[in-house]
Amino acid sequence: MNQADIIYISREALMMVIILAGPGLGMAMLVGLLVGIFQATTQIQEQTLAFVPKIIAVFVTLLILVSWLMTVIIEFTYRVYEHIPQIVR
Repeated sequence: MNQADIIYISREALMMVIILAGPGLGMAMLVGLLVGIFQATTQIQEQTLAFVPKIIAVFVTLLILVSWLMTVIIEFTYRVYEHIPQIVR
């Protein structure tokens, strides 16, 4: 195993983390922004008001995208397993 193999696997793993976490984080950010705007316009200063809608939005987003996320991670696993003979040599 040389440095190029390690860098390739590390880069692919980091890209998987970004791809898998992106939709949930993006939805949490969008809902947080909308709730923040709502709180600013109505002057409601309740801290828990922003927390519950974010949890629900992230859960629904992950529930909708679970099949795509599983496909992405399975393809990544196949690619890693295909590189094992090249790494071991």
